[in-house]
Amino acid sequence: MNSSDFKYLNVNGRLLDLSTPQVMGILNVTPDSFYAGSRMQTREDITRRAQQILDEGASVIDIGAYSSRPNAEHISAEEEMNRLRVGLEILNRNHPDAVISVDTFRADVAEQCVKEYGVAIINDISAGEMDNRMFETVARLGVPYIMMHMQGTPQSMQKEAHYDNLLKDVFMYFARKVRQLRDLGAKDIVLDPGFGFSKTLAHNYELMAHLEEFSIFELPLLVGVSRKSMIYRLLGTTPQEALNGTTVLDTVALMKGADILRVHDVRQAVEAIKIVQEIKKGT
Repeated sequence: MNSSDFKYLNVNGRLLDLSTPQVMGILNVTPDSFYAGSRMQTREDITRRAQQILDEGASVIDIGAYSSRPNAEHISAEEEMNRLRVGLEILNRNHPDAVISVDTFRADVAEQCVKEYGVAIINDISAGEMDNRMFETVARLGVPYIMMHMQGTPQSMQKEAHYDNLLKDVFMYFARKVRQLRDLGAKDIVLDPGFGFSKTLAHNYELMAHLEEFSIFELPLLVGVSRKSMIYRLLGTTPQEALNGTTVLDTVALMKGADILRVHDVRQAVEAIKIVQEIKKGT
C-alpha cells in the first residue's frame, strides 16, 4: 500500500485530505470538562465556540456531551443525547457544510447523530469496549471511526494503568480491533493512542517518543494532548497554563506523523502545522 493511500477520509461523500494534517476543534457541551475554558452550555456559548473553531482554521468540529476526565460523573444515554441535540441543531443551522464528529462511546447515540443530524465521524474513546454494538453500528453506517486506546472506563481508567509492555500492548489492542472492524466491512479507521487515558505520566511520554511506529498500521493517526495532565503535572502548572506545552507536544507529534490534532486552541495548532509542513519541504 502506498503511504498516500490512507490519507483521505470519506466525510458525507466528500474527501477530507489528510496529506496535510488537519485540526479537530473541541466543542464540549458538558458542565464538567477538565478544562473549564472548553465548557459550553448555553446556546450563545455553543454558537460562539463553533464559529471560533471554524474561523481559526479547523476542518472538523468534535462535539462531546459526556465528560471523559478521570472520575467524571456517569450520565445516561438520554442525557447525553439531549445535550448533543442542542449543539447539533445549532451546528446544522449555522454551519450546514461543516464536518462534524461526535465524541461518544454509545452505539445508539452514534446512530441517532448520524441519521438525524448528518454527523460525519464517530470518535469513540473506548474502541467499542463500552458498547459491544458500536463496531457493527459504525460499519453499517459507513462513517469514519476514530478509536482510542484505553483500559477500563473514565471512572476507573487511572487505576488500570498497568502494562507488561506498553507499546506492545497498545499495538496488539489496535491490531485486534482493526481486524474486527475490517471483518465487519468498516472502511475509514483512525487510531488515537489515548494520551492521558489509563496512562501514567511516563507512559504518555513513552508513547510520544515512539509515535512514528504507529505508521505500521497504515492508518491515519489522531493525537489529542490538548491541555492534558501529562503537560501540567510535568510542569507543575494547571490546564489553564498548558497551552505552550500543548503546542510543543503537537509539534513533536506532527514531526512523528500525526494526521489529525484534536485541540482546544485551534489557531495555535494550525500555526504548528504550517511551520512543520514548511520544515518537511526541506527534508
